[in-house]
Amino acid sequence: MAPPFSCDTLWQFASLATMAGDGLGIVERGVVAAKGGRILYAGDAAQAPDFDAAETIDCAGRWITPGLIDCHTHLVHAGDRAGEWAMRLEGATYEEIARAGGGIVSTMRATREASEAALVASALPRLDALLGEGVTTVEIKSGYGLTVADELKMLRAARRLGKERVVRIATTLLGAHAVPPEHAGRADAYVELVCDEMIPAAIGLADAVDAFCEGIGFSPTQTDRVLAAARAAGLQTKLHAEQLSALHGASLAASHGALSADHLEHADEDDARAMAAAGTVAVLLPGAYYFMRETKRPPVTALRDHGVRIAIATDCNPGTSPTTSPLLMLNMAATLFGLTVTEALRGMTVNAAHALGLAHEIGTLEAGKACDLAIWDIAAPAELAYRIGFNPLHMRVKDGRCC
Repeated sequence: MAPPFSCDTLWQFASLATMAGDGLGIVERGVVAAKGGRILYAGDAAQAPDFDAAETIDCAGRWITPGLIDCHTHLVHAGDRAGEWAMRLEGATYEEIARAGGGIVSTMRATREASEAALVASALPRLDALLGEGVTTVEIKSGYGLTVADELKMLRAARRLGKERVVRIATTLLGAHAVPPEHAGRADAYVELVCDEMIPAAIGLADAVDAFCEGIGFSPTQTDRVLAAARAAGLQTKLHAEQLSALHGASLAASHGALSADHLEHADEDDARAMAAAGTVAVLLPGAYYFMRETKRPPVTALRDHGVRIAIATDCNPGTSPTTSPLLMLNMAATLFGLTVTEALRGMTVNAAHALGLAHEIGTLEAGKACDLAIWDIAAPAELAYRIGFNPLHMRVKDGRCC
């Protein structure tokens, strides 16, 4: 008889949604074994090797999924924009508010005035809300500093959050989020600053570079310069694209081999085709769509037809998606965009991992990957997207640690 395999923790008597393969990867009678923070085995209990576990946890029939991944947030910022939201309810448009000095520039002023410590303190409650719904990995963008020093301050604050809580943080430099007031009328000069000074300074603090390719943001030509500079610096790229208008930013992102193009309400079939060819993930953000009362949906059918991976994120930000509920985003992705339960759940696990370039590490329950788990008090995975305002999380596990 072969000796038992040693492991740190064995979760047994569970049902698994491993997300391996093309669907949910359901295992009705499953176990997960971990050692040194990595998954040794995740699968059918009847086929599992004999484990000698330092700790055994009885899941009592609960469901285990990979830890949720929020792959697009603006979690670090100061202040809020509740007043602007009230203005929109009275008829003002997002563009009108932005051009009047509100919007991103409003948050910029508050963020510039805040210390790094203050940014960390204000972001922690938002982060805790995400973790409380099963999130184990969060992407955090800068973009509210818009100077080299303030953008780096935001990135340092984001990295510090990963030390304050048990969570994996991915950081993205979004220096090309808006043209700051001191560069008004000189957008090209600001883009030059982003490319020549900001991106090089962010190496070591940022995992990727993003930009806001939009009529009230940056033109495709300007955006192209930013993405090219990021690639030259050895950084991954992402892009806010087609949120308010059709500029084919998604195709531009694909031409740079971007990890993702995000929003995509105004993307078309040509964009979907280009993204599929490049392996660029479509990150849909139903919270912003809902909050801004948009009516043009992302081209989900075209994305499906061309085999583009679809991810979902909260887009937690003070202006257009002040939400910290990934579970609500699952429901909104289904009800507003027509995603299936399988698409929604894969959108916040394996496809979100691809959107961060981390699919080799997280996103599925498979041997060798990080043991990031969410354990749920549910009877079936559909409940995670079905319920509204209900949190069935029983336990969150990060790198094999219950937290």
